[in-house]
Parts: sequence; C-alpha cells; structure tokens
Amino acid sequence: MKPVALTLAAGLALIPSVSAVAQDSFPTRPPAPTPLAPVRFPPFQQVTLPNGMTLLVVENHEQPVLSVNLSFRAGATNDATGKEGTAELVAQLLTKGTPTRNAEQIAAAIEGVGGSLSAFSGDDFLTVSANVLSDHAELAFDLLGDVVRRATFPTDELELARTQALSALALALSQPENVADRFYQREIYGRHPYGRSPSPDSYKAITQDDVKRFAAARLRPGGALLVIAGDATLARARALAQRAFGGWTGRPAVIAAPPAPPVRSATDILLVHRPGSVQGNIVLGNTTFLPTDPGSYAARVATQVLGGGADARLFLILREQKSWTYGAYAGLSRKRGIGNWQATFEGRTEVVDSALVELLRQVDLMRTELVPDSELVNVKGFLVGSFPLTIETPQQIAAAVANARLLGLDPDYVRLYRERLAAVTPTQARVAAARTYRRSALSIVVVGDGEKLYDRLKAIAPVRLVDIDGKPLTLDDLRPRASAPALDRAQIVSRADSFQVVVQGNPLGFMTASIRSTADSLVYAETTNIAGGAVQQQTTVVFNPADLSMAKIDQTGSAQTPAGQQPNDIHLIYAGGRVTGRSTTPQQSGTPQTLAIDTTVAPGTYDDNALTMIIPALPLAIGATFNLNVFESGKGLGKVIQVKVSEGGGVTVPAGTFQTFRLDVSGGQLPTVFFVAKDTPRRIVKIELIGAPLVFELVK
Repeated sequence: MKPVALTLAAGLALIPSVSAVAQDSFPTRPPAPTPLAPVRFPPFQQVTLPNGMTLLVVENHEQPVLSVNLSFRAGATNDATGKEGTAELVAQLLTKGTPTRNAEQIAAAIEGVGGSLSAFSGDDFLTVSANVLSDHAELAFDLLGDVVRRATFPTDELELARTQALSALALALSQPENVADRFYQREIYGRHPYGRSPSPDSYKAITQDDVKRFAAARLRPGGALLVIAGDATLARARALAQRAFGGWTGRPAVIAAPPAPPVRSATDILLVHRPGSVQGNIVLGNTTFLPTDPGSYAARVATQVLGGGADARLFLILREQKSWTYGAYAGLSRKRGIGNWQATFEGRTEVVDSALVELLRQVDLMRTELVPDSELVNVKGFLVGSFPLTIETPQQIAAAVANARLLGLDPDYVRLYRERLAAVTPTQARVAAARTYRRSALSIVVVGDGEKLYDRLKAIAPVRLVDIDGKPLTLDDLRPRASAPALDRAQIVSRADSFQVVVQGNPLGFMTASIRSTADSLVYAETTNIAGGAVQQQTTVVFNPADLSMAKIDQTGSAQTPAGQQPNDIHLIYAGGRVTGRSTTPQQSGTPQTLAIDTTVAPGTYDDNALTMIIPALPLAIGATFNLNVFESGKGLGKVIQVKVSEGGGVTVPAGTFQTFRLDVSGGQLPTVFFVAKDTPRRIVKIELIGAPLVFELVK
C-alpha cells in the first residue's frame, strides 16, 4: 500500500490538468436575466356581509388547506394612556376561554385536527388566525366565532399573561438594542400613540374590566376584514362566515384623532446613559409617509441598497471593511399612519462615534449620488426574486392580502408589486432617498456609557442626556460620587437563608447564604451550585464589625466554559485604603485570567461579592437612589454602581409571599433586580439577573 502522503500528492498533481480542461467549457460571463414571469396569483373575490364585515376570498385548490385571518382596528394605538399593553393582553387571552370551552379545550379541539388558532396585535390591528385542512373548515369557523364574540378573559389566564409580559419586558429592557428602539420611537412620534411602549406599571394597571371593555369596544364586525385563502369557494366561505358571525352587529367605538408626530428642525443626539456598558447602540432615522404613498417603491429599493442585508452598504463597510460590528442595517417601517425608516448599529464603545460618522456619510451618499447600475440591478433582483417565496402557502397569501387591504393599498398591490419594484430607476432611488432620509432633521438615539461617549458625540451633533428611564441628566450625573452608605445595623443579624436557582423556569441548583455576627466579628458566607457542579462557588466575606467596612474576601470554585472547567479563585485583603491579593477567574474563550491586585480604593468601597449582604441594610425607601463604590474582584476594577428603589409589591417564592422593595442595580456586570422583604430584619427573597436565564428564589 502507498503511504498516505504519496497518495495525496499523486492525486493533487492531477488537479491542474483536469481544471484546465474543465475551464474551457465554462462561460466567462453570467447569463442575461430572463424577463419577469408573471406571479400566478389567484384573483380576489370580495363581498360585504350584512353586519358590515368585509369578506375577501382568495381561492387556491392545489392543496386541501384553508387559512383564515380576521382583523380588527384594535391595535396598541387604541390602548388607554397609562394602560399600554392592553391590546397585547386581549390578543393573548382571546383563545383562553369562552362560556363553553376553557383554554385546554380550545387548544385540544384545534390541535386535534392538526390545525392552529392564534391571535396577535400590532400597532394598528389585532388579528385572529386559524389554519386547518379544508375538511375541518366548520370547526375553524366555530372556534373563531366563539373566541372573538364570547371570550371570557379568565382572571387566572390574565395573571399568567401579565406575568409573561412582565418577564418578557424585563428581558427586553436588559438588551440595549431594545432600549434604543423604544427611545427612538418616542423621539420620532412624540405624543402620537406610535411613540408609546408598555411599561411594568402599565401592565400592572390593566384589570380584567379593562380587557373586557377594550374587546367590547374594538372587536366589532363593522369594518373588520375577514380574509380566507385556500381550498374554499366564495359561496362556501360566505356560508361559513354567516354561520360563525351571523347576528353579530356593531361598529367599533369612534376615537379621537391622535396628535401629530413632532416636526423636527435639526438633527441632534439623545444619549441614553447606561453605566458600565462596554458597547453602544445607535438608531437613527425619521418619520416618512403614509403606506399608500407612490414613492414607497423607490424608497424600498434605496433602503435595501443602504442597509437591507449582508450585501448592503452599511454591512459591507461597517462590518466587512472596518470590523466595527457584527451587523449594521437599515429598514422601512410601514404603518396605517405615518411610517418611519431607521438605520442601526451595535459595536464597541470605542468606535461608536466613528460608526455614527460613517452612518451619516452613507446616508448623505444615498441622497446625493446615483446608485450604480450594477448595484441597483442586484438589489432589485433580490427584492423581486424573493417576493414569490412570501406568498407560497394559503397562510402567507392570507397574511399578504390582509396586510395590503388593512393598510389601504390598491387592489393590485400584491399582483403588481414586483413590476413596480423592477421599474425603479437610479434617479428615482436617489430622489426617494433625498425625500425619505431627512438629513437635516434626523433623530439619533445612542444607548451606552455616557461618561465615555458624551465628549465624542457632541463633536458630531448637539447631545441631550437621559438615564435609562428617560429622566434628564446633567454632565455631573455622568460621574456619580459615592460615599460610604449609612447601613441600618438592625437589618444585619445572624441567620441562614436557602435559595433555589431557577434556570428558564426549571429548578437547577441552590445557593445558601449565612451571616455570623458576634461582638468581634461579622462574616458573610455563601455557597452556590448550579447544574450539578457546572458552576460551584464558596465565598467568605469578612467585615470590620465596628464600622461594617470590608476586611477580607476568599472565594474558591469553578465554572464550566466552552474551553472546559475553569477555576475561580479570589483572595483579597482590604486595609488602609488599599486592596491587595490575587484573582483568577474563568474566561469563556480561553484560559483563566489571573490578576495580581494592589490598588487604592475609595472610602466605603465594598467588594462586589459583599452586595448580597449589604443591599438589604441600606436605608431603603420608595424612590431612593444610592451610589455605591464597588470593587469588581474578578476584574480588579473599581466602579460606581447605582441602586434604585421602587415598590416591589407582593412576591411569591417557595418560602411564602412577601411585600417587597424592588432594587434595580445597574453599573455592574449584569443589570440585576433584588426583591427585598419590607419586614425587619430584611431578607432578600428573589434575585433576577436581567439578560441571563437565572433567578434565585428564597426557599427557607
């Protein structure tokens, strides 16, 4: 047998000659594009039912499936002020119970025939959708009629939906890209309902009566749109609709016209201060036009050129050329009212200002220069070629037709969409960009560490400063001063607490915490074990009992990382205004990091591992804010963290139900929420790590 190396060499030697022969038969130019084949889109049939509901049927008998969309003008823009999120909860609860079926029975009925029934709400509309085999069309309409006409909105389901909404919101607010988008919508729309977003307080304020009133006022047949796509004739669809909705009458309540979005006269930057953030998020743009605007096709093409995907300018320049980000994009948002466009970027704090300058430069180029023919051909080819993939199934067809009709677009919109995009010229794209991107009146939102970003950004445009809650800040607020907190000694007593660690809703570990307090010593000890030892840690923190200042910390343990199990070993001494010792911590991408630590610390500094004991002893009061000097022992860095106190309400954990303070802690490695019992001595009853699927709940 030949040695492997010789065999490979012999094989490789043959490749050039084979390739040379093959290349002679390859074409040297790509083939010319073929003319657009017409989209074989079934004709629409439309009738108005006696109760004022519009029935629109798109027949397609190729497969025995049926998709039904029933849409109402009942989106988030109809939420009452202070109760944002009502439409969202109504949509979630519609399928959770009627007088004759509970949530499980509704789910079992539709899933038993291989179908689906769901509801969702957006800014302008609430839509209930059913998808079934056409043999089960009667069941689909029976369920659809039952849930939209007779939903009971059970209290237990409302509380579950509220809890899920609050959890999802907490996760969203921990992600800077979502924070940036919320502030951006508020900037461009102002007091218009498009500028509002649900908050924890608004979700909590929504009652069962609010949900019922909203549904009674907005879910009415008059003006509703019923789109049926798939294996059904007009006669069949009309009979099914009459059976499900016959005898149901009424039009939605009339609401006052919303205030107009603000008119901007200059470009400026809203800098949302997120202390300690190592990256920055940019969103910039402005409001645009109504969905029926004829210039929307050229604007769609121009925006695709600017930032529509991985082959667009923003992505190629900011990621591929400059390596500043994983992705930068631009897009148009279409609404029933005034839409908007936006460009986005996420990257390291050090390059945020440079990225913003480049974003603005690319916007200027789109407004002032013609798109080269080759680039325009590629972009239009993608948009035109991918469109048929969005209308392949009855479900997709129903959604496309419903969306076009709800936005008030012309009857031929879907059928002629590709031809209208393909007809856009370079001049039309440039004119659309100049009209759409209002360079002299852009709203720019940047979320990041204001202390590091302010001076850099003010060289680009005027900067306004706010905190993560939207409260105005001054430059002095960017450098908060912290001093030793006046701790309430009555809250520090000898005791032992046990917590369960919940990961994505499943108990997956434990943490024990104890305080030993005597006349001459104060020791806090903590043991954590998660996922059977994937994370394990033992921590001992010693305080000087006279003034509760830091004296010593010892921590040992290990954590499972992609690079394997790595040690966690910290031993520090706090004395004479200095901290000295050694720190070894796991790293996700490589070997553990070891630091020799010998540095000064500000008076009243606490090790970050001591916060679990210190936080309940702060002089807590609703509305109070504390700035604490903290030393991150794993990084060898001192910083100021902020603790904001608000009402936590009743919190139920395995140890019972407690009335609590809510403490939002920012500026550390992860935003964290502590729920602290109000009873003395105070105990931490729950800890949530925002952005990580970890929750600690008091067991005893």
